[in-house]
Amino acid sequence: MLCDNCKERDAVVHLTRIVDNAVTQLHLCEKCAAAKGVETTLSVPQHPLGDILQAVQQQASATSEDAAACAFCGATARDFRATGRLGCPHCYDAMEQSLRELLRRLHGSSRHVGQRYDAPVAHMVDKPDTLHDLRDRLRRAIDGEQFELAAELRDRIKALETEPV
Repeated sequence: MLCDNCKERDAVVHLTRIVDNAVTQLHLCEKCAAAKGVETTLSVPQHPLGDILQAVQQQASATSEDAAACAFCGATARDFRATGRLGCPHCYDAMEQSLRELLRRLHGSSRHVGQRYDAPVAHMVDKPDTLHDLRDRLRRAIDGEQFELAAELRDRIKALETEPV
Protein backbone atom coordinates (compact mmCIF):
# COMPACT_ATOMS: atom_id res chain seq x y z
CA MET A 1 0.00 0.00 0.00
CA LEU A 2 1.43 3.39 -0.98
CA CYS A 3 1.61 6.46 1.21
CA ASP A 4 -1.55 8.61 0.96
CA ASN A 5 0.55 11.76 1.17
CA CYS A 6 3.50 11.32 -1.24
CA LYS A 7 2.23 8.28 -3.18
CA GLU A 8 5.85 7.14 -3.63
CA ARG A 9 6.89 4.96 -0.69
CA ASP A 10 5.19 2.08 1.11
CA ALA A 11 2.94 3.09 3.99
CA VAL A 12 4.19 1.83 7.34
CA VAL A 13 2.12 4.05 9.66
CA HIS A 14 -1.63 3.61 9.66
CA LEU A 15 -3.62 6.28 11.50
CA THR A 16 -7.32 5.92 12.24
CA ARG A 17 -9.17 9.10 13.10
CA ILE A 18 -12.70 9.17 14.49
CA VAL A 19 -14.44 12.56 14.36
CA ASP A 20 -18.22 12.80 15.00
CA ASN A 21 -18.66 9.05 14.42
CA ALA A 22 -16.91 9.35 11.03
CA VAL A 23 -13.91 7.06 10.64
CA THR A 24 -11.04 8.16 8.37
CA GLN A 25 -7.88 6.20 7.77
CA LEU A 26 -4.57 7.71 6.76
CA HIS A 27 -1.68 5.56 5.52
CA LEU A 28 1.72 7.23 5.66
CA CYS A 29 5.31 6.32 4.95
CA GLU A 30 7.81 6.85 7.74
CA LYS A 31 9.12 10.10 6.23
CA CYS A 32 5.67 11.69 5.80
CA ALA A 33 4.64 10.53 9.26
CA ALA A 34 7.70 12.21 10.76
CA ALA A 35 6.90 15.38 8.80
CA LYS A 36 3.40 15.39 10.33
CA GLY A 37 4.87 14.94 13.82
CA VAL A 38 3.86 11.30 14.30
CA GLU A 39 6.40 9.33 16.30
CA THR A 40 7.09 5.86 14.95
CA THR A 41 8.46 2.86 16.76
CA LEU A 42 10.40 1.86 13.67
CA SER A 43 13.32 4.12 14.41
CA VAL A 44 15.69 2.51 16.88
CA PRO A 45 16.47 4.80 19.81
CA GLN A 46 20.20 5.38 20.06
CA HIS A 47 22.23 6.11 23.12
CA PRO A 48 22.89 9.89 23.24
CA LEU A 49 26.55 9.28 24.05
CA GLY A 50 26.86 7.35 20.80
CA ASP A 51 25.80 10.42 18.81
CA ILE A 52 28.36 12.58 20.60
CA LEU A 53 31.10 10.03 20.06
CA GLN A 54 30.30 9.71 16.37
CA ALA A 55 30.37 13.47 15.89
CA VAL A 56 33.71 13.75 17.67
CA GLN A 57 35.27 10.87 15.78
CA GLN A 58 34.22 11.91 12.25
CA GLN A 59 37.57 13.50 11.47
CA ALA A 60 39.55 10.36 12.28
CA SER A 61 39.98 7.75 9.60
CA ALA A 62 37.59 4.84 10.02
CA THR A 63 40.01 2.12 8.96
CA SER A 64 42.75 2.85 11.49
CA GLU A 65 40.41 3.20 14.44
CA ASP A 66 38.20 0.27 13.54
CA ALA A 67 41.31 -1.91 13.41
CA ALA A 68 41.65 -1.48 17.20
CA ALA A 69 39.92 -4.46 18.76
CA CYS A 70 40.12 -5.95 22.21
CA ALA A 71 41.92 -9.30 22.18
CA PHE A 72 40.00 -10.41 25.28
CA CYS A 73 36.36 -9.72 24.36
CA GLY A 74 36.59 -8.80 20.67
CA ALA A 75 34.93 -5.37 21.02
CA THR A 76 35.97 -2.83 18.40
CA ALA A 77 36.17 0.94 18.30
CA ARG A 78 33.15 0.90 16.00
CA ASP A 79 31.16 -0.96 18.69
CA PHE A 80 32.24 1.65 21.24
CA ARG A 81 31.14 4.53 19.02
CA ALA A 82 27.77 2.87 18.36
CA THR A 83 26.92 2.03 21.99
CA GLY A 84 29.09 4.31 24.10
CA ARG A 85 30.24 1.28 26.11
CA LEU A 86 33.41 -0.78 26.22
CA GLY A 87 33.20 -4.56 26.36
CA CYS A 88 35.56 -5.27 29.26
CA PRO A 89 38.37 -3.69 31.31
CA HIS A 90 40.94 -4.87 28.75
CA CYS A 91 39.33 -2.62 26.11
CA TYR A 92 40.94 0.41 27.77
CA ASP A 93 44.38 -0.94 26.88
CA ALA A 94 43.41 -2.07 23.38
CA MET A 95 41.81 1.26 22.43
CA GLU A 96 44.01 3.55 24.49
CA GLN A 97 45.07 5.85 21.66
CA SER A 98 41.56 6.56 20.38
CA LEU A 99 40.20 6.93 23.94
CA ARG A 100 42.92 9.46 24.81
CA GLU A 101 42.07 11.48 21.70
CA LEU A 102 38.37 11.30 22.53
CA LEU A 103 38.96 12.49 26.11
CA ARG A 104 41.17 15.31 24.87
CA ARG A 105 38.45 16.50 22.51
CA LEU A 106 35.61 16.15 25.02
CA HIS A 107 37.33 17.50 28.14
CA GLY A 108 40.23 19.50 26.78
CA SER A 109 42.79 17.13 28.29
CA SER A 110 43.42 13.41 28.42
CA ARG A 111 44.81 13.67 31.94
CA HIS A 112 42.83 14.10 35.13
CA VAL A 113 43.13 17.65 36.44
CA GLY A 114 40.48 17.51 39.18
CA GLN A 115 40.82 17.04 42.90
CA ARG A 116 43.21 14.46 44.25
CA TYR A 117 42.03 11.44 46.24
CA ASP A 118 43.34 11.32 49.79
CA ALA A 119 43.33 7.95 51.50
CA PRO A 120 41.52 7.69 54.85
CA VAL A 121 43.48 8.53 57.97
CA ALA A 122 45.27 5.47 59.40
CA HIS A 123 43.64 5.61 62.85
CA MET A 124 40.19 5.49 61.22
CA VAL A 125 41.06 2.38 59.22
CA ASP A 126 42.61 0.45 62.11
CA LYS A 127 39.59 0.68 64.44
CA PRO A 128 38.80 -2.65 66.06
CA ASP A 129 36.01 -4.57 64.39
CA THR A 130 32.95 -5.30 66.45
CA LEU A 131 31.47 -8.76 66.49
CA HIS A 132 28.38 -7.48 64.69
CA ASP A 133 30.48 -5.92 61.89
CA LEU A 134 32.50 -9.09 61.46
CA ARG A 135 29.38 -11.25 61.21
CA ASP A 136 27.93 -8.87 58.63
CA ARG A 137 31.14 -8.97 56.58
CA LEU A 138 31.18 -12.78 56.87
CA ARG A 139 27.62 -12.99 55.51
CA ARG A 140 28.52 -10.72 52.56
CA ALA A 141 31.70 -12.73 51.85
CA ILE A 142 29.72 -15.98 51.77
CA ASP A 143 27.07 -14.42 49.52
CA GLY A 144 29.82 -13.21 47.20
CA GLU A 145 31.49 -16.65 47.29
CA GLN A 146 34.72 -15.20 48.71
CA PHE A 147 35.46 -18.26 50.79
CA GLU A 148 39.05 -17.43 51.74
CA LEU A 149 37.95 -14.10 53.18
CA ALA A 150 35.01 -15.85 54.86
CA ALA A 151 37.36 -18.33 56.55
CA GLU A 152 39.56 -15.50 57.82
CA LEU A 153 36.53 -13.61 59.17
CA ARG A 154 35.20 -16.80 60.80
CA ASP A 155 38.51 -17.24 62.63
CA ARG A 156 38.48 -13.62 63.82
CA ILE A 157 34.92 -14.04 65.11
CA LYS A 158 35.89 -17.21 67.00
CA ALA A 159 38.88 -15.40 68.51
CA LEU A 160 36.69 -12.52 69.71
CA GLU A 161 34.03 -14.88 71.10
CA THR A 162 36.53 -16.96 73.09
CA GLU A 163 38.47 -13.91 74.27
CA PRO A 164 37.99 -13.27 78.05
CA VAL A 165 36.18 -10.04 78.84
